Amino acid sequence: MFSLGSKKPDDGAASDWKSRLKRGLSLTGERLKKVAGVFRAHPKIDEALYEALESQLLAADVGVQATTHLIDSLRKSARDKRLEDGAQLEAELKAAIGALLAPLEKPLPAEWPRPFVILLAGVNGAGKTTTIGKLTRLFQSQGRTVLLAAGDTFRAAAREQLQSWGERHGVTVVSQHGGDSAAVIFDAIQSARAKGIDVVLADTAGRLPTQANLMEEIRKVKRVIAKADASAPHETWLVLDANTGQNAVAQVKAFDAALALTGLIVTKLDGTAKGGALAAIAREHPVPIRFIGIGEKPDDLRPFAATDFVDALFE
Repeated sequence: MFSLGSKKPDDGAASDWKSRLKRGLSLTGERLKKVAGVFRAHPKIDEALYEALESQLLAADVGVQATTHLIDSLRKSARDKRLEDGAQLEAELKAAIGALLAPLEKPLPAEWPRPFVILLAGVNGAGKTTTIGKLTRLFQSQGRTVLLAAGDTFRAAAREQLQSWGERHGVTVVSQHGGDSAAVIFDAIQSARAKGIDVVLADTAGRLPTQANLMEEIRKVKRVIAKADASAPHETWLVLDANTGQNAVAQVKAFDAALALTGLIVTKLDGTAKGGALAAIAREHPVPIRFIGIGEKPDDLRPFAATDFVDALFE
């Protein structure tokens, strides 16, 4: 057994991350500033305010169900606290979004068996292979040894990219040209066990949720992993491109049905105004968000913290 607990950052590092997070979420923040503008444009709390607020939340990719939930929450706060000034609802909205996202913040347990096997899935272009490289660096910074499994046997470029990450970080990459994805990952787990490696990061081929044959193939991968280690994979993560907006919810539902996801990694938040889709995920199909990515640098991938995320949006 070994601990996956990350080192507590010093105050300077935490402050730097919050500044970068604010910059990275600036496009989504601009959308929410329009939401905040509704409160100033409607000084009186009435139906016109709620209707305008609903329109802006939907435009911010918050989604129908989450928007309805947030509006209902604001109505209740206004009633219970006897609020009359629209500006007073801005703080209530921030609190309501924070409460909605808070359950998605779920740290990894402190103790896991060795090797700790993480299976990563996602559609093509979500940033899966690059994310594996960043996770490798993160785990190494915690003193863990890592082995990579090039389970995307469909694309030679994917194997080459993963090999590049392996060379950059000095870790072994188990791969083969063509062949069976499940077999590659099975061999990687066996190798990790023999070498006493702490973490196995298993890549898989990108696939759309509508590709039934490929979804069945990844189910097979998970079944074969269990033959190498009955308790594995210990984590199954879906990598999501934040630019997909509301389509992210459909991806989460489909991959969760196929793989029983234990977490999400949301990438490319710095290049989109659709970060509000996290609220839709929280309301419609909540799966813990393990990490978020706000840039290309290795340390731009960090564990999801709901309070920091919401603060960055509203500051």
